Amino acid sequence: MPNYKLIYFNMRGRAEIIRYIFAYLDIKYEDHRIEQADWPEVKSNLAGNTELEQCQVDAIVDTLDDFMSRFPWAEKKQDIKNQMFNELLAYDGPHLLQDLDTYLGEKEWLVGNSVTWADFYWEICSTTLLVFKPHLLDIHPRLVTLRKKVQAIPAIADWIQRRPQTKL
Repeated sequence: MPNYKLIYFNMRGRAEIIRYIFAYLDIKYEDHRIEQADWPEVKSNLAGNTELEQCQVDAIVDTLDDFMSRFPWAEKKQDIKNQMFNELLAYDGPHLLQDLDTYLGEKEWLVGNSVTWADFYWEICSTTLLVFKPHLLDIHPRLVTLRKKVQAIPAIADWIQRRPQTKL
C-alpha cells in the first residue's frame, strides 16, 4: 500500500477536495501543512523565479487547462465526441497554438531562463492533442522544439520510458 503525503498550505484551499476524497475512500495519508512564511524556502523554482514569473506560469497553465477542459472526455457517443474534438482542434486550437508560439518567441522556455511546470504542462497537453491531430504542430516548430527539450530532460525521459503505455 502506498504512503501518501499531502503537502499544502495550512488552510483548506484547493487541497480540501483531496482531503475529502481521502476521507471518503478511507485512505490514510500525512496531512503536511506549510505556513505562508515558510513557502519561499519550500517552493520549487518550477513555479517561476519571481512573482511575475509565477503569475506568467499560472496564466499559461490555466490557459492550457481551460482549453483542455473543453474537450468532451466523458462523452459516450463516439460520433459526437469526434465532432467536438475536431471542431475544437480545427477552430480554437490554431488560435491557442499561435498565441503560445508568439509568447514563446525566441525564448528557450515559456517563462524565464529555466524550465517551469508550464513547460511540462505544455508537453503533456500537446502530446494528448497530437493523438487526435498528428500534424497539429507542423507550422509551430518552436513549440515542437520545446516539447523535445522537455522530453530530453533526463528525469522526464526516464519517466516517459518507465510509465505505463496508454493512448492518452
